[in-house]
Amino acid sequence: MASNELLGDVAATLAAIGGVDPAEVTPDRSLRDLDIDSMALVEIVVSLEDRFGLIIPDNAWSHFTTIGDVLDHLAQAGVQASGTTA
Repeated sequence: MASNELLGDVAATLAAIGGVDPAEVTPDRSLRDLDIDSMALVEIVVSLEDRFGLIIPDNAWSHFTTIGDVLDHLAQAGVQASGTTA
């Protein structure tokens, strides 16, 4: 998936769950700066798992500090443009 498409999907998820303005979602932005707390992060991870048909292990998502961390993990998991994994 093109990184801007994946970023758009993550931004939409953050907007729906965390009320984040999608325009503020960039790879270098900290989840903390976007006011995403640990409870919201759990909801976001579950939503991303459902959206892309994958499991994000606790030991992976517990280290997400930036949007880039989330994008890198999804890309490494083989997320495709269709919203599925390879």
